[in-house]
Amino acid sequence: MSIEKVKEYLEQFEAADRVMEFDASSATVDLASEALHVDGARICKTLSFRNKEEGAIVVQMAGDAKVDNHKYKHTFGVKARFLTPEEVLEFTGHPIGGVCAFAIDRDDVKVYCDESLRRFDTVFPACGTANSAIEVSCDELFEFSRALEWVDVTKLPEAFE
Repeated sequence: MSIEKVKEYLEQFEAADRVMEFDASSATVDLASEALHVDGARICKTLSFRNKEEGAIVVQMAGDAKVDNHKYKHTFGVKARFLTPEEVLEFTGHPIGGVCAFAIDRDDVKVYCDESLRRFDTVFPACGTANSAIEVSCDELFEFSRALEWVDVTKLPEAFE
């Protein structure tokens, strides 16, 4: 089970006991926000994209952020194209609704954190299942996910208008 893999992985950071599991689904930003009783913007959504070469790009971003195609292409040199649900599972080891950047053991998956998260002291990424989360600081998220760098590839709600 994916959550057990994530908990085992988080033991190296002494954070496995911080993983929360819910009776209800937390598979979307709205559902996770409801389960955690926090603003949806603090939900860390983890999106998976095709890389230029073989492999994938995983970007962790705020729950209220949307991918800005221009920024994404400028940063990664390729148009933002989502992986299929089957490819997400193949590359991350986690199913849609529970995708996180923890315990990814593939060299061809590059993990990044988006600046949209830095507005918050703590955020809530999933932990491998559609009914789990962990509260982490942005520094912890970067460390625990072994992110390569902070990027700015999103736009926030005020930019949607």
